[in-house]
Amino acid sequence: MNTLFNRRTVLMAAALGTSTSLLQACGGSDDEPQRNIVELAQNTPELSILVEAVVAAGLVPALSTGNLTVFAPTNASFAALLAELGLSKEALLSNKPLLSAVLTYHVLGSRVLRADVPLGKAITPVSGGFFKIESANGLKITDGRNRVTSITSTDIQASNGVVHLVDRVLLPADKDIVATATAVPDFSILVEAVAAAGLVAMKGPGPFTVFAPTNAACAALLAELGLGKEALLANTALLTRVLTYHVVPGRVLKAEVPVNTAIATVQGQAFTVNSSLVITDQSLRTSRIVATDVFASNGVVHTVDRVLLPK
Repeated sequence: MNTLFNRRTVLMAAALGTSTSLLQACGGSDDEPQRNIVELAQNTPELSILVEAVVAAGLVPALSTGNLTVFAPTNASFAALLAELGLSKEALLSNKPLLSAVLTYHVLGSRVLRADVPLGKAITPVSGGFFKIESANGLKITDGRNRVTSITSTDIQASNGVVHLVDRVLLPADKDIVATATAVPDFSILVEAVAAAGLVAMKGPGPFTVFAPTNAACAALLAELGLGKEALLANTALLTRVLTYHVVPGRVLKAEVPVNTAIATVQGQAFTVNSSLVITDQSLRTSRIVATDVFASNGVVHTVDRVLLPK
């Protein structure tokens, strides 16, 4: 009889998308006092490494009060992170600045239940930076390094907030827009152009939104203008006007693009984007946004298939 009961308990826990240990951590009856976030984690075996990390970073007081949302990585998540970074657990736990930056990147300064998640929009944790959550076969987080994490359990209530479990440790961005573009072979001409124009501001704090033309888009522009690449790169005044026309002040994710509304650029002139993500520039030429939401420390990059031109 006990065996049958235990099997039924496991099946019920699986159906609810959680684990037996998590159910135990949330308390066995309504009469028990609700635990705070740290106490809840301490009573959940699969969050034991997270608890070690919180203690090592000195974040126990901060996570025990207030009204917070925590995206809690499991032990398996931390094991995968150590392999990814090539670190031992001891080395990670002893690096307090890194540990604190990573852990606070998982914390929001208010209670956000699953039903209230702003899908597709920038979410700012208490440490700064941003990430986004989208609904695609469950809830998925894209972090600052463009890594994707699944939220495996949601709305675990604590006295000072709510906990969602994730299957991968989130990491804040570590590259600015220029460095991010440099790592993409299809942006090599764009990177050359930015260097030739001396647009060092693109490495500044921002935030910026960049509509980045591919190499094919840049090659098509040269044919359109009847110029060689060297001639274009040597004309820094023209180059600067064209490049800054691709930069929008502020961070605008795909879900936040104002459709059929003039979008002002750093260059001064505007363009519009329709609901199909087609851009119409000041020269009445059209360009398609073919990839979106590549994150960097100082903004976001969208890929376009044609260079935009101001008047």
